[in-house]
Amino acid sequence: MNQTGRIIQALERAGYQATPNRRLVAQLVAATGGHFTAADLLERGRLERVNIGRATVFRALDLLTDLRVVERLDLPSGSHAYVVCDPDEHHHHLVCSSCGHSEDVADGELARLVDEIGRRHGYQIEAHRLELFGLCPACATAATAAAGGATAATGEETVH
Repeated sequence: MNQTGRIIQALERAGYQATPNRRLVAQLVAATGGHFTAADLLERGRLERVNIGRATVFRALDLLTDLRVVERLDLPSGSHAYVVCDPDEHHHHLVCSSCGHSEDVADGELARLVDEIGRRHGYQIEAHRLELFGLCPACATAATAAAGGATAATGEETVH
C-alpha cells in the first residue's frame, strides 16, 4: 500500500471519513520528502492547480497529528514542520538541517534511559520525543567539498 493509502486507512480506522479534502491533503503529504510545513503543502497544491484552503490544510494536519500519522517537529529555528510517521511504532527523528531529509530512528536504549530519568526525579513518564538535527551524509559531503573548494581558491591550507 502506498503512503496516501496508509494515511487514508489510518483515518478510516479511527472512524473518520476520508473526505475529498482529507484525501487531497493525504496525497500532498505523501508526495513530500523529508519534513514539510503547511505552507509547503499549500504551495504544492497551488503548483498542481488544486483548490484547497489554508484552514483545511491546518485542520487536516491537526487530525493527522492526533492520529500519529504525522509528527510535528520543533525546528532549531523556532518554527515547526511535520514528518510522516508510522503510528504503530515509537521512534525518533534524524533531520537534515540543510535539505530537510528525515529518517526514523528506533528507540533502542533510550526508553530505559527515559524511565531512569523519570525515576530519579519522581516522575512517571507518559511520553517522550527526540529530534536530532544535523547534516545528512550527502549534505555533509557537499559542505566538506565546498569548504575544500573555498580553501583551495584562497590558497589556505586546511589543518587536520
